[in-house]
Formats: sequence, C-alpha cells, structure tokens
Amino acid sequence: MSVKNILPNVAARITRLVPAIWIHIILFVLTIGTTYLVGFSDGPIGALWYSGAIITILLFHEMGHYLMTRKHRINATLPYFIPFPLPPFGTMGALIKIKSPITNRRALLDIGAAGPLAGMIPISFALFFGLKMSQIVDLDSAGQTTISLGNSLLFSAVSNLVVGHLDKGQDILLHPLAFAAWVGLLVTAINLLPIGQLDGGHIIYALLRGKSSYFFKAFYVFLLIICLFYYAGWLLFIVVLAILRKHPPTVYDHIPLDTGRKIIGVLAMIIFVLAFTPVPFGFGKGLIPLIADLIK
Repeated sequence: MSVKNILPNVAARITRLVPAIWIHIILFVLTIGTTYLVGFSDGPIGALWYSGAIITILLFHEMGHYLMTRKHRINATLPYFIPFPLPPFGTMGALIKIKSPITNRRALLDIGAAGPLAGMIPISFALFFGLKMSQIVDLDSAGQTTISLGNSLLFSAVSNLVVGHLDKGQDILLHPLAFAAWVGLLVTAINLLPIGQLDGGHIIYALLRGKSSYFFKAFYVFLLIICLFYYAGWLLFIVVLAILRKHPPTVYDHIPLDTGRKIIGVLAMIIFVLAFTPVPFGFGKGLIPLIADLIK
C-alpha cells in the first residue's frame, strides 16, 4: 500500500479514536467527582477513602472483562463509568460494550468470571482494613442519618473476624473504606446474578449450555419471591431480567470447557452466594407488604 493510501487511513482512525477515548476519560473523571461528592458527608478525607476505593473496585472489575476480550481477540470498548451524583453510591457502576460475537464457551466463561474475580482483590483489602478502621457504636447514639445495611455471608464472616462479637444494642459504624467494600460486594453479587446476559448468566451458560435455561428460570422465581415478600427493591431487576433472561449461544458452542475453567466457574458462583445480600437495606419491605400497607 502506498503512503498516499496509508495517511488518510491513519488520519481516519485517529479521528475516530480520539473522541471515543475522551468519552471514557470524561465519564471516568465525572464518576470520581460524583463518588467524592457523595462521600463528602464523611468529610474530605472520608470522601477520598470512599471515592478512591469504589473507583478502584469498578476499574479492576471492568478491566478484568476487557483484558479477557483482548486475550480472546473479541472486539470490545474500554470501560464506560456511569456517574450518578446522588446518594448512597454516587455511581451506577461501569460497563464495557462487546462489539463482536463471543467465539466459544471458554471465552465466554473467561470474560464473565474475570470481572468479579478481579474486583474481589481490592474488595478484600478494603473490607479488611475498612472494618479495622470502623467504630462500634450504641444504636441509640448512632443517629437518624445512618442507613441500616444488610449483610452478606462474606461481610458478616469478615466482620466477626475483624471486629468481633457485638453486644445487644450495638452496631458497626462503617468507615468509608468499609462502606466502599460493602458496595463492591453488592455490585459483584448483582453482576453475578445467574440469569441471562449478566456475568453470572455468562458463567452458567458456559457451564451448562442448553440446560442453563432451567437454572435461569429457577433463580428468576427465587428472586421474584424475595421481591414480593422481603425486598421490593429487586423489582427493577425482575422487569429487566424478564427481557434479558435468555442467553444467546456462542459461535462455536460445541467446544467443551476444560476442568480448570469449570473450577473457575464454580468458584465465581460460590463468590455470588457469599456476596449476595437478599435485603441490602434494612428499611426494605416486600412488594406485597408494601401494597398491603397502602390499602389499609
């Protein structure tokens, strides 16, 4: 190819690339700002702890996905961070957009599992050291501005290990770093919901292939029961997952998983069980109890 043909192609590629990169950079900077703003209720230093930790968790998670798409030569974007300048989180997470078909179930499992597993690295550090810096308080003195949070199995286990036994009437006032870890576990569990085209859906499809649809239906019913009777906050996920409940096949769906990938898939689902919080916020009620309260 002549230089005359090369230069316009290079210029066109740069023209397309620069705006795309700037979108990622702007959203990333805005999300740093919105998470810092939300964390400012704990002061400027507390905001740095929270914002720095939650951005790191999201970055590890999404780069885990992205690096696996590069490994398998699947076209995907860099992470898009989603700023949201309202409490309690200051962000709606982050995502990458996959632009080409996923070639086989090995690639599907690698991409689906890499994000949550990578995200657990900063979550683990933030959870341990954040709980070390948290305070034990009496519920009477905690104040009305605090939010009651639900506990996952993993959060409870690490809390018991680091903080120890709490007497009746006591609770833990989370350090901003520990709160970021709690949010990270919640986000990880939501991504690992074993339905449709979420990370967990990718993993279950890679493991079970055609039989995955039965698993999706069973878990959808389980989540629906939680929504109806225990926590109505899952309603949006119920609606969205009703649309995205099916998982498309990969290009070469017949290629089997090796033993190592099966173990990784099972490990990711164990993390889901440990990180999942059925009632994330203590003030929640099921949809049926809420409707019953309204018609009284």
